[in-house]
Amino acid sequence: MRIVSTVALAALSLPLLAGVALAGPTCTKEPKSAWMSQEAMKAKIADMGYQKIKTFKVTGSCYEIYGYDKANKKAEVYFNPVDGSIVKAEIGD
Repeated sequence: MRIVSTVALAALSLPLLAGVALAGPTCTKEPKSAWMSQEAMKAKIADMGYQKIKTFKVTGSCYEIYGYDKANKKAEVYFNPVDGSIVKAEIGD
């Protein structure tokens, strides 16, 4: 009976672990009242050379985009919403 309980507990824990692995980075601990407006952030992103933005969204404590960088490479980028700095970037081909 003990083995069955251990296996069941392990099986129930897997979805929780998968959720942690898929979570984005922590970009800030500041309240949303301290964040740049979405319009200001979009302007900053354009000034940084990101283009053809297909998705702009709030993910956890970040602004996140899917688009292309200056070199026209696919980019998934997480920004600190307070100062606009890049927290994590994945650049492809």
